[in-house]
Amino acid sequence: MSGIIWLASYPKSGNTWLRIFLSNLLAAGNSPVHINSLYTNLTSYNRYFFDDITGLDSSDLTVAEVDCLRPAVYRFLAANSPEPVFIKCHDAYTYLPGGQPLFPPEVSKAIYIIRNPLDVAVSFSFHLMKSIDKIVRIMGRTDSFLSISAASGATVLHQRLLDWSTNVASWVDAPEMAVHVVRYEDMKAKPLETFTELARFAGLPWDAESIDQAVKFSDFKLLQRQEQQGGFVEVQSSHSAFFREGRSGGWRDSLTPGQIEQVIRDHHRVMRRFGYLDEDGRVSG
Repeated sequence: MSGIIWLASYPKSGNTWLRIFLSNLLAAGNSPVHINSLYTNLTSYNRYFFDDITGLDSSDLTVAEVDCLRPAVYRFLAANSPEPVFIKCHDAYTYLPGGQPLFPPEVSKAIYIIRNPLDVAVSFSFHLMKSIDKIVRIMGRTDSFLSISAASGATVLHQRLLDWSTNVASWVDAPEMAVHVVRYEDMKAKPLETFTELARFAGLPWDAESIDQAVKFSDFKLLQRQEQQGGFVEVQSSHSAFFREGRSGGWRDSLTPGQIEQVIRDHHRVMRRFGYLDEDGRVSG
């Protein structure tokens, strides 16, 4: 099998952890792959990658012009890759003005990672170094995006996040795309079962022993040690540690009752759909 496998998620939902697991599974080595040498470092929003394939300078284009070219860039990559290409993505699954999906389904499929938005709010706050109140507002805005001006030397393209609920639903309900949904909490609670199903969907060669080893080589404490010893290239020097806690339910120690209420008010339908709220509207787990 060739083509693209999107590793899609709202930010701070476990995407990097999944990429580390996949790198260790693909490496099949006797020692863990280092976090700064992952096999799955390609991102959908890499400006240099876009410029190299198109032969254009994306800083000379508008966001709309870049987006119109992105499907062709992805098709080119799929057509010229003999093996599956794993690409990290935080954009929502959206459509261009002519009705074409931003992510071409005929050459790709997706793994979508979902995490309790209460935990996402805390982790995203640390990552962007913004207040939790501001992050909660960002997660609830239908026009949210990630963007840094190319003029400032940014290496990333504009990314349309939309609100958390829409980001989730846009991928898991995409009519044209084959999507495997995995919950971050299941990756933590039942890793062997969850990662085995994921490897099957991705069409990767696997057996119980190789899955178990890749899970052990992706242990969070091991990742923290690697970051402490050599840093992590995906983190700006001014940021706090990337691999901070990684636990589920940490929101209970960090969010105020008002923040919890706002997240639930904004996202209760999707939270209930994926088991984060019970039928009475109480947080599960």
